[in-house]
Amino acid sequence: MNGENYIRWFDQIGMDDIPLVGGKTASLGEMYRQLKTAGVAVPNGFAITSDAFRLVMDSAQLWQPLREALQDLPPDDADALQRAGAKARALVYEAGLPDPLPEQIVAASARLREEYGDDLRLAVRSSATAEDLPTASFAGQHESYLNIDDDEALLDACRRCFASLFTDRAISYRQRNGFDHFKVALTIAVMKMVRADLASSGVMFTLDTDSGFRDVVFLTGCYGLGENIVQGAVDPDEFYVHKPTFQAGHRAVLRRHLGQKQLTLVCGEGADTLENTDTPADRRAQYCLDDAEVLQLADYALRAEEHYSRLKGEPCPMDLEWAKDGVDGQLYLVQARPETVASRRPHNQLTRFRLTGKGEVLARGRAIGTGIASGALRYIASSEQLADFRDGEVLFADSTSPDWGPAMRRAAALITRRGGRTCHAAIVAREFGIPAVVGIGDGGEGLEDGREVTLSCASGEVGVVYAGEVPFERETTELESVPVPRTRMMINLGSPDQAFRLSALPCAGVGLARMEFIVNEYIKAHPMALLQPERVSDPAEREQLRQLTANYKDGAAFFIEQLSEGVGTIAAAFYPRPVIVRTSDFKTNEYASLIGGAAFEPHEENPMIGFRGASRYAHEAYAPGFALECAALLRARREMGLTNLKLMIPFCRRVGEAQQVLAAMAEHGLVRGQDGLEIYMMCEIPNNVVLIDEFSALFDGISIGSNDLTQLTLGVDRDSDIVAFDFDERDPGVMKMLRWAIEGAHRNGIPAGICGQAPSDYPEVAEYLVRLGIDSISLNPDVLVETIRRVVDIEKQAGQG
Repeated sequence: MNGENYIRWFDQIGMDDIPLVGGKTASLGEMYRQLKTAGVAVPNGFAITSDAFRLVMDSAQLWQPLREALQDLPPDDADALQRAGAKARALVYEAGLPDPLPEQIVAASARLREEYGDDLRLAVRSSATAEDLPTASFAGQHESYLNIDDDEALLDACRRCFASLFTDRAISYRQRNGFDHFKVALTIAVMKMVRADLASSGVMFTLDTDSGFRDVVFLTGCYGLGENIVQGAVDPDEFYVHKPTFQAGHRAVLRRHLGQKQLTLVCGEGADTLENTDTPADRRAQYCLDDAEVLQLADYALRAEEHYSRLKGEPCPMDLEWAKDGVDGQLYLVQARPETVASRRPHNQLTRFRLTGKGEVLARGRAIGTGIASGALRYIASSEQLADFRDGEVLFADSTSPDWGPAMRRAAALITRRGGRTCHAAIVAREFGIPAVVGIGDGGEGLEDGREVTLSCASGEVGVVYAGEVPFERETTELESVPVPRTRMMINLGSPDQAFRLSALPCAGVGLARMEFIVNEYIKAHPMALLQPERVSDPAEREQLRQLTANYKDGAAFFIEQLSEGVGTIAAAFYPRPVIVRTSDFKTNEYASLIGGAAFEPHEENPMIGFRGASRYAHEAYAPGFALECAALLRARREMGLTNLKLMIPFCRRVGEAQQVLAAMAEHGLVRGQDGLEIYMMCEIPNNVVLIDEFSALFDGISIGSNDLTQLTLGVDRDSDIVAFDFDERDPGVMKMLRWAIEGAHRNGIPAGICGQAPSDYPEVAEYLVRLGIDSISLNPDVLVETIRRVVDIEKQAGQG
C-alpha cells in the first residue's frame, strides 16, 4: 500500500506551501496559524494535496487522454470548448479515488467532527496550485461544495472537485492567461462549514473596488450563503470603514447602503443541496450586520492586510470572504487573497470620462468602474445564447455566472438587473476594464435587443444607461507632470459618490463641500418635517417620511446618520487634507420642494435674498433643524474622527448675526478652537467686505462666494434670465470687492480663499486673484489641472513661484 500522507492540516501549512495545497488553502492555513492568535476567527480544516491529484491522474493514466481532449482547442469556439471540457471532467471523475485517499480523507473528517461535534457540516473547496497570483485570480473557476454531512458525500465531492480543474471557464481562463493546463494541479480544502445559511455572509476588500482608493475597508453582505452576492442574485448591503481614523481608535461606520437582499440561500435536506428562498420584507428592510459586527470584520480585514503586506514586503490590499455562523454567532474569515484588479491600476495616472452629449435615460443602477461605452444591446437569458453574442455588443442579463467569462470579455459593457458591486458581473467588468451598470431592477423597458445604448459610469456610484450613441471624451493626465503652485488649489464637491475617485486629483483638499446636495439626494426631506411630521398635511408626504425613517429611532436619528455619513465620506476621501463644509444654504423655495417642506417654508417673492443661510440658524422657525445639522457635523468630527472637517457659515449679513450663530453652534458642541475646529465665513455680501475687520475677529478664515457677491454688488438677481447680461464677475466694482476682501483678511491674519464660479470660468479672474496673493482657489474638478498649470505660470510671471 502507498504509505504517503496526502493530508495536511491548516496548522501545518502557509503561503510557502502553494505548490502542495494551492493558493486558497495555503491562505486558509496562513490565516489559521498566524491570525487566529490575533483574535481573527478562522474555521479549522485540512488540505488534500496536489500529490493526491497527481496520484489520481497517474493511477488512471489520464495525462495523455486529457492532452488529446484539449489539444488544438480554438480559443473562441464555445461548442468545441463545451465538448472538450465535458470529456475532460468525465475522465477525471470516473477515475475515482485510488487508495489510500478514501481512508485518509475519512479519518481526517472524523477528527474534525471530534473538534466541532457530530452536527458538523463540511465545506469542500477547490484550490488550484497557480491560484491567486499577482497578475491573475482563478476565483470562481473551479467548483466547491457545501452542506456535506457524511463521508460518502464527502468522497464524491472530492472527485467532483478534482474534475472541476477542467470546467469550461477554467480551461478558457488558462488559455487566455497563458497557463499550461498540465502545470496546474487541483487541491482541496475540507473545512468546517460556517452556518451562514442560518445568518449572513459576504465579501470585503481593503480598498474601494471601483476607484482603487486605499483608505477604506469596503464590505458587502446578505442573508444566507454568500454565493448569491458572487452570482449577482441579490443587491447586497454595503458598508465602508475609514482605515486611518479606525486605526486611531474611532470605531464608526463611515457609510452604508441598504441592499434589497431579495433571496436567502440556505441548506436543503440532502448533502450539497442548497435552496434559494425569498427574503421576508421585514428582514430586507434591516441590515444583515449591526455596526459592531461591521467594525469587527473591518478589524479582521486590517489584520489580514497588515499580515499579508508584511509577507510580501509591500502594501497588499486584500479580497476577503466572511461568514457569520448562525449556531455559535461567531464571525469568521473563510478566504483571503490579494486583490488583483483595482490595486494594480497605475497610481500616477488619472483617466476621466465625460459625456459631451445627451440621451434619453433608459435605466439606472450601480456604476462599476468610471468609464463610458456604447454598443448594440444583446439580452442573454441563459448560457445557451452566448454562442450568438458578438464582439463589441453590450451584454444585458438578469445576472451572470463564471461560465459566461469567454463571452463577457468580448463585450463593450455589461448591464444586469440584479447584483451589487461585488457580484460576478462587477468583478469581471473590473478585470476586463469595461464599464458595467448592475442592479437596475425590473425597469428599463426600453432595453430592447439590438438597440444602440451608451453606459456612463463617470458620475459617481450611480451608473446610467442612455438610448443611442451618446458622444463622450476621455482624458488621461500624468499626475507626475502636474506642477505644484504656491496658491493652494482645492475643489468644489457636493457628491459623496464621487469623493473617492476625485481624491486622486492633485489638490490641497475641498474648499467647498455643499451640504445641500447631500440633503437633496440622500435625505430628501425637510429637517423640520422629520422632527415634526404631524405638521405635514399631505398624506403621501407623511407616508414618504414614514418610509424614510422606518429603520430609525426617529426622524432626527435618520437625518444625523445620513448627513454625517455623506459629509464624512467626503472628509475621509481627502483625509488629512482639509475639507470645508458649508452649512445649509437652501433658499425657501428649495427647502419647500423637499418632502414636507411646504408646511414649514414661507412664500417669498425673491428667495435669493430672503430667509437663507445664517439668518435661519438661530431663528425659531429653523433652529431645531440647525441643531440637527450641528449634531451630524459633530458626529463626523468626534465619533468618526474626521477632524480635517472645517465648517463654513454662508450668507451671514451682520456681525451680530455671526455672533448668534457661533453661540448656537457652541451650544450644540461645535466650539471654535476645540479639538482644532476652525469655522470660516462665506464672504459674499458687500457688508462682509465693508466690515471685514469685524468679521475677521470672529472667524478663522474667509471664502469668497463670487456668485452672490457679484449679484449683490451689481444688484442683479442671478436667477433672472432677463437681466443675465448684467451679471459679470469681471465688472470693475466686483473686482475691487475681491481685492478689498483679500487685503482685509490678510490684514487681520486670516486666510482668504474663493469658492465661487468665477475662477473656473474666467482665466483673467484667476490671474487677478493670484496676483493679489489669494491663499486658495477652489474650483470645479473638471478645470482643476488646467487651472493649476495656468496659476503656476502666473506665479512665475509675478515672481511668486
